[in-house]
Amino acid sequence: MSKLFAPRRTVVQVEESAELAPKFDAGGLIPAVVTDHGSGELLMHAYMNREALELTITTGEAHYFSRSRNKLWRKGETSGLKQRVRELLIDDDQDCVWLRVELTGGASCHVGYRSCFYRRVPLTSGGGPVELEFTESDKVFDPEQVYTGQENPTRL
Repeated sequence: MSKLFAPRRTVVQVEESAELAPKFDAGGLIPAVVTDHGSGELLMHAYMNREALELTITTGEAHYFSRSRNKLWRKGETSGLKQRVRELLIDDDQDCVWLRVELTGGASCHVGYRSCFYRRVPLTSGGGPVELEFTESDKVFDPEQVYTGQENPTRL
């Protein structure tokens, strides 16, 4: 059992007390939304397991659990694109966290863009396939150079 997290006992305790009592899903994960501390720009969405959340709290550096690789990872351990946590918030029922981070290297996306949210879905009532619109045109880095020899985490 974690020394950092309280057991979840009551709704009032979870919603109104100062006790950190995160709710992890059946797979042991909690979603994490990550934004740039200065601009507020949405950078990424990830998951944390208990250990990743504990490490993030105790080190001040973002740690996540990769579902595709099935392992804990510190953001930037391979790429150098680290995230220093400036603020960590938890939602009302403590089942989602929000990290406000300062980036090292200027990017968060393994594809090379600054943000993982680099395409817009047009809102249309047309009947055909949806064509995504790119919101970022230039990559911050070349993934082939940064991740040489590493397996791409995207799974089909």
